[in-house]
Amino acid sequence: MGKFSRTWQLMGASWRLLKQDKRLVVFPLLSGVVLALVIASFAIPLFGTGTQHYLNAANRNNPGFYAGVFLFYFVNYFVLIFFNSALIACVLKQMAGGEPTLRYGLRYAWQRLPQIFAWALLTSTVGFVLRLIEGRVGFIGRIIVSVLGMAWAITSFLVVPVLVAEGKGPIDAYKQSVTMFKRTWGEQIIGNVSFGLIFLLLGVMPMVVVILLGLMVNPVLLLVIVPVAAIYVIALALIQSTLQTIYQVAIYRYATDGRAPDGFDDHLIAESFRLKKNKN
Repeated sequence: MGKFSRTWQLMGASWRLLKQDKRLVVFPLLSGVVLALVIASFAIPLFGTGTQHYLNAANRNNPGFYAGVFLFYFVNYFVLIFFNSALIACVLKQMAGGEPTLRYGLRYAWQRLPQIFAWALLTSTVGFVLRLIEGRVGFIGRIIVSVLGMAWAITSFLVVPVLVAEGKGPIDAYKQSVTMFKRTWGEQIIGNVSFGLIFLLLGVMPMVVVILLGLMVNPVLLLVIVPVAAIYVIALALIQSTLQTIYQVAIYRYATDGRAPDGFDDHLIAESFRLKKNKN
């Protein structure tokens, strides 16, 4: 219960930091727009030329198929990591008392381009290999692969903050992320689950209820309800993504030097890490 209490307080502090500079949500928005363009750049040539049959199972032994899928994986990971790095750079500066701009974040991410490229290559390779294995094993094997995927996601949670703040390569950043995970595993796991639950409670469930009511009262209302609901869910997703990144940076800062950034409770952090240090 102590971990839950600390996690919710940290989430609240993350929300207060976001309210200080709402421009931070632009980075997840840019990431989503670029990802949509990436998907279109792959899908339009494929379906526009009538070669979508290339996706059929009969063609999946073709090396070109796997090369195309891996390229798609890599480009998507690269886009996500690049804009997340820009957001992290801005959050770090804001936590240090500065006033970052969107240009500052993008420029900082550009300076870390070699590290971002290398980490995108590594993490997309891991994801691609796990997906290949998952498609070739039975039910039990898929469960094992899913557990491995979860373990990878959890232990690599702090990699991007490390490579942004310290400029380390992907292997060293991952090793440091694993080390910090041992000290912050409770806050990491509970925080991620909590953010997911909040999004479910505030986003998905209300929209389902509203749409069902629209169907029962007057289906024509859906012409208004659906677009409004879509805008609401997108806005909520942008806020959630930004808050999760702020929370991620806060966990990184705590794990690195044990000091609370501006807007975060020093006593809360001291209690959290005193318990962990005593256990070690």
